[in-house]
Amino acid sequence: MTAVAVGTLAGASAPPFRAEAASDGARSKAITPEEALARLLDGNGRYAANAPANRDFSAGRAARAAAQHPIACIVGCADARVAPDFIFDQGPGDLFVVRVAGNFVNTDGLASLEYGVSVLGAPLILVLGHSECGAVKATINVMRTKAVLPGHLPVLVDAIRPAVDLAAKARAQDPLAEAIAQNVRHTVGRLEQSGPIIAEAVAAQRVKVVGGFYDIATGKVALL
Repeated sequence: MTAVAVGTLAGASAPPFRAEAASDGARSKAITPEEALARLLDGNGRYAANAPANRDFSAGRAARAAAQHPIACIVGCADARVAPDFIFDQGPGDLFVVRVAGNFVNTDGLASLEYGVSVLGAPLILVLGHSECGAVKATINVMRTKAVLPGHLPVLVDAIRPAVDLAAKARAQDPLAEAIAQNVRHTVGRLEQSGPIIAEAVAAQRVKVVGGFYDIATGKVALL
């Protein structure tokens, strides 16, 4: 974390950071949301073609020790096959990633994204769903069979349930794929309205929130 962020989180006298409070260093390296998205899609094209540009992970290590300037925040699934840095062919420090099974956003995830936007100056948030998502599949099964899951697994089901309901109303030929897409769109909508930090940044066009679908078999990401 930056010194400013540490002081804020520690309860120092500095005022709470807001969407416009990105450090001078982050702003000096800022790119537009559209440029950030283009870089991600270009990188995914390289990844899908098995022609990655990022091979030397030691390059820039000294500079990264001093600061981080991510071009985007990624909300991704915890699925071991879904690694955003590889999928978008970005180097260390390029992406600020929040991952949880089912790629939804809870309070902790939202706080992390607010940090990425307000302190690190990331201009883009991409919510990334993926094919055959186990968390979404489990939610569909639980809702159909009324099964009671152990531990904290019901928390996942409750978070994904609205997307499954939307998919059911759509009567899609592929209920799982539709639920995965609806889950992404639902999360994008929530983030766009999550005030004060992200909603204000979106309204001011400093930040854009988009959704994507990653096909594990092909390696390709399609925007939703």
